[in-house]
Amino acid sequence: MSSKHSFTNPTPTIVFFLFFALQISTILAASSHVINFRSPNLFPEGLAWDPTGQHFLVGSLRHRTISAISDAGVVETLVSDPSLPENVTILGLAVDSRNNRVLAAVHAISPLPPFNALAAYDLRSGRRLFLSALPSAEEGDEKRVVANDVAVDFKGNAYVTNSGGNYIWKVSEKGEAGIFSNSARFTEHPVIIEERFSSCGLNGLVYNGKGYLLVVQTNTGKMFKVDADDGVARLVLLNEDLVGADGVALRNDGVVLVVSLKRVWLVKSNDGWSQGVVFDKIDIDDEGFPTTIVVRERQRAYVLHGRLMEGILGNSSESFKIEEVRSPRESEGENVWMYVMVGIGLAYFLFWRFQMKQLVNNMNKKIN
Repeated sequence: MSSKHSFTNPTPTIVFFLFFALQISTILAASSHVINFRSPNLFPEGLAWDPTGQHFLVGSLRHRTISAISDAGVVETLVSDPSLPENVTILGLAVDSRNNRVLAAVHAISPLPPFNALAAYDLRSGRRLFLSALPSAEEGDEKRVVANDVAVDFKGNAYVTNSGGNYIWKVSEKGEAGIFSNSARFTEHPVIIEERFSSCGLNGLVYNGKGYLLVVQTNTGKMFKVDADDGVARLVLLNEDLVGADGVALRNDGVVLVVSLKRVWLVKSNDGWSQGVVFDKIDIDDEGFPTTIVVRERQRAYVLHGRLMEGILGNSSESFKIEEVRSPRESEGENVWMYVMVGIGLAYFLFWRFQMKQLVNNMNKKIN
């Protein structure tokens, strides 16, 4: 009788699946991954993900260093380059995995003497491979030059945005630098951002793997598609301006993520980026002055909160964070799919129990 009861009583099965569904729901609703790390007055602006080393890389406002940040928040200095001019800032970073390098945009903030360069370092030893000065477009233009963000293509060529002068440099794998794209498209749109950031033009950029770059402009909210061969730029028509856009990242599914002080936009295109659509937004806390976004394995996106403005104002801090950001709309889709799978599993298990019940009944009839 006890054997028969254990097969036919549905209560344990229902309890089991309710518990299973609750566990899945709890996992899905878990808070985002936050990496808190400490380093006196680091004030990082640039962020990159090193897939081989399995850690993040950050630059520094005040130190001539590039640091590795583990998932546990452990900080290790990868690069310390005292041969750089004193007090320069390491801004944008890009990992060139094919050539085992990290590329860094180096800039001297006013009132320091003008200095803008791209530095390349070995990813494992931290040894400097080259330091390439970035030329200005016109004589006397040095004060408007701000080497900001950097991207790298599959051949090892680096592309660096000039946020002050609204053009893009190209630096070859061997460190040969020149102005790559100085398109009139970059200056034909009105500045619509508040005065504090009105001088910040071209900013975050990414190489998409199909022969072009996507670059955003902070003070207009525009996005441009730039041919990686000839530098020809075209405006990407969006359903809304990305006002205050800073860092840019690209997912493997073609979705572009753009971060500003207050939000992350998720943008996609179905026509090769002649047009694009903002299909979701993620609100983020601006207290830590978020500047950069990167994508690591499994399409996970992380934003850097480096408290940059506090550092520029001369304050001190040693606490910073790298925070995972998740799309509410995409998370809802994942939740629905998981519950569908749970439902299918429950139906299958109940069918199996029905079959077992029939088997037990048949066996009891034969025994009786």
